[in-house]
Amino acid sequence: MNRTEAEALIGRYLDAFNKGDVDGMLACLHEDIVHDINQGGREIGRDRFRWFMATMNRHYREALSDIVVMVDENGRRAAAEFTVRGTYLETAEGLPPAGGQSYSLPAGIFFEIDDGLISRVTTYYNLSDWIAQVEKG
Repeated sequence: MNRTEAEALIGRYLDAFNKGDVDGMLACLHEDIVHDINQGGREIGRDRFRWFMATMNRHYREALSDIVVMVDENGRRAAAEFTVRGTYLETAEGLPPAGGQSYSLPAGIFFEIDDGLISRVTTYYNLSDWIAQVEKG
């Protein structure tokens, strides 16, 4: 996969996220996707990723904006930086109570690409910033 194709793949993945199209996201992922959760564990496989997204969609409604995608020369590694704008819908275990609070924070994802599909997704954002925002209401 070349740089242009990799950039298009990442674009499709992020566009599917913004549309709430989990199946569209999964179509961009390798069967054995490695998913590194922000300040959490590592999960492997599309089924685990589908479960993760179902859980996320129950607790949060999010959209990404100000997206910048960067891809290395051979199309094997990529990163996306963006702003997450969201609403906290339902209380998640170990986090402050949800009450429809809005939030906005910078975030990023690192990607690896193999055989034309995303084989690793590693997400980073400042959880302390998110908590401070939702605690303010």
